[in-house]
Amino acid sequence: MGMVPALLPPAHDTAVVRADGRAHPDVRPELRTIPSYRNALSVVSLYAQTAAVLVATVVWAPWSWPITFVLMGRAHAQFASLMHEAAHRMLFTNRRANDLVGRWLLGYPSFTPTDGYRRSHMAHHREEFGPDEPDIPLYRGYPISRASFRRKLVRDATGQTGVKLMRGLLRAVRSPDATSRRVATYCACSSAAAW
Repeated sequence: MGMVPALLPPAHDTAVVRADGRAHPDVRPELRTIPSYRNALSVVSLYAQTAAVLVATVVWAPWSWPITFVLMGRAHAQFASLMHEAAHRMLFTNRRANDLVGRWLLGYPSFTPTDGYRRSHMAHHREEFGPDEPDIPLYRGYPISRASFRRKLVRDATGQTGVKLMRGLLRAVRSPDATSRRVATYCACSSAAAW
């Protein structure tokens, strides 16, 4: 079974959404409005929060480490979320600023090459739940059992998932495939330099 639907239910025409599931043309401009100043404040706030957590960790170490562990996980998710918006070119109205901030200030600190992510993520949107959907392996087995969920939490909390992902990145740096090597090296070196 899993999360991949065999057949999507039909959409109903409403004031906002057409029967084919897309927004009505008169609603699209509102959906495409990019709040550049608010998004800039979100990026600055993310860096301020991250810096505050790191300073507090140093000042109150080692007692602050468990709290830091949780808060840095939250920060990492925020970096990834804002990078996702930049990959969609929805972070700033200025395309150059969008790509610069998305790549250097959001993607690389979270070890995500924004340009590579954009290409694969757009493939996901083109093929959503279709036969060529690149993200199917990420959610094919869901929903999962409670025991599986507990195992995933333990792997994440003990750093096993992070080690596995870092090994994959380091293997890609030594890959015989030039494209994989270039993207991984660019990501790893830029991330190290950003921190």
